[in-house]
Amino acid sequence: MRKATSFTINSDILTEIAKTKGAGSTSDRVNNLLKRALELEKRERLEQEAAEFFRNNPAHSDVERAAFQKASKNAISRD
Repeated sequence: MRKATSFTINSDILTEIAKTKGAGSTSDRVNNLLKRALELEKRERLEQEAAEFFRNNPAHSDVERAAFQKASKNAISRD
Protein backbone atom coordinates (compact mmCIF):
# COMPACT_ATOMS: atom_id res chain seq x y z
CA MET A 1 0.00 0.00 0.00
CA ARG A 2 1.29 3.45 -0.85
CA LYS A 3 0.67 6.48 1.29
CA ALA A 4 1.42 10.06 0.30
CA THR A 5 3.68 11.64 2.88
CA SER A 6 5.67 14.85 2.89
CA PHE A 7 9.44 14.86 3.54
CA THR A 8 12.14 17.42 3.05
CA ILE A 9 15.07 16.06 1.04
CA ASN A 10 18.35 17.79 0.41
CA SER A 11 18.60 19.11 -3.18
CA ASP A 12 21.93 17.31 -3.71
CA ILE A 13 20.25 14.01 -2.89
CA LEU A 14 17.34 14.76 -5.23
CA THR A 15 19.79 15.53 -8.03
CA GLU A 16 21.60 12.24 -7.49
CA ILE A 17 18.31 10.32 -7.39
CA ALA A 18 17.22 11.95 -10.65
CA LYS A 19 20.54 10.96 -12.27
CA THR A 20 20.34 7.35 -11.14
CA LYS A 21 16.63 6.52 -11.29
CA GLY A 22 16.63 5.14 -14.82
CA ALA A 23 13.24 4.53 -16.43
CA GLY A 24 11.35 4.22 -13.14
CA SER A 25 9.73 6.99 -11.17
CA THR A 26 11.51 9.09 -8.58
CA SER A 27 9.17 7.73 -5.91
CA ASP A 28 10.06 4.15 -6.80
CA ARG A 29 13.77 4.98 -6.69
CA VAL A 30 13.44 6.66 -3.28
CA ASN A 31 11.40 3.74 -1.90
CA ASN A 32 13.99 1.23 -3.14
CA LEU A 33 16.84 3.23 -1.64
CA LEU A 34 15.04 3.53 1.68
CA LYS A 35 14.36 -0.22 1.78
CA ARG A 36 18.05 -0.93 1.11
CA ALA A 37 19.11 1.58 3.76
CA LEU A 38 16.77 0.04 6.34
CA GLU A 39 18.07 -3.45 5.55
CA LEU A 40 21.65 -2.24 5.85
CA GLU A 41 20.87 -0.56 9.16
CA LYS A 42 19.27 -3.79 10.42
CA ARG A 43 22.34 -5.84 9.46
CA GLU A 44 24.65 -3.34 11.13
CA ARG A 45 22.57 -3.53 14.32
CA LEU A 46 22.74 -7.34 14.30
CA GLU A 47 26.50 -7.28 13.75
CA GLN A 48 26.86 -4.84 16.63
CA GLU A 49 24.76 -7.06 18.89
CA ALA A 50 26.85 -10.10 17.95
CA ALA A 51 30.11 -8.24 18.55
CA GLU A 52 28.86 -7.06 21.92
CA PHE A 53 27.73 -10.57 22.87
CA PHE A 54 31.06 -12.15 22.01
CA ARG A 55 33.02 -9.29 23.62
CA ASN A 56 31.11 -9.77 26.88
CA ASN A 57 31.31 -13.59 26.80
CA PRO A 58 34.73 -14.53 25.37
CA ALA A 59 34.95 -17.98 26.98
CA HIS A 60 31.35 -18.72 26.10
CA SER A 61 32.00 -17.76 22.47
CA ASP A 62 34.66 -20.47 22.13
CA VAL A 63 32.20 -23.10 23.33
CA GLU A 64 29.48 -21.79 21.02
CA ARG A 65 31.87 -21.59 18.06
CA ALA A 66 33.01 -25.20 18.60
CA ALA A 67 29.41 -26.41 18.85
CA PHE A 68 28.50 -24.56 15.67
CA GLN A 69 31.48 -26.03 13.82
CA LYS A 70 30.60 -29.53 14.98
CA ALA A 71 26.96 -29.12 13.96
CA SER A 72 28.03 -27.73 10.58
CA LYS A 73 30.35 -30.66 9.94
CA ASN A 74 27.60 -33.12 10.87
CA ALA A 75 25.11 -31.38 8.59
CA ILE A 76 27.56 -31.36 5.68
CA SER A 77 28.48 -35.01 6.15
CA ARG A 78 24.80 -36.02 5.90
CA ASP A 79 24.52 -34.73 2.32
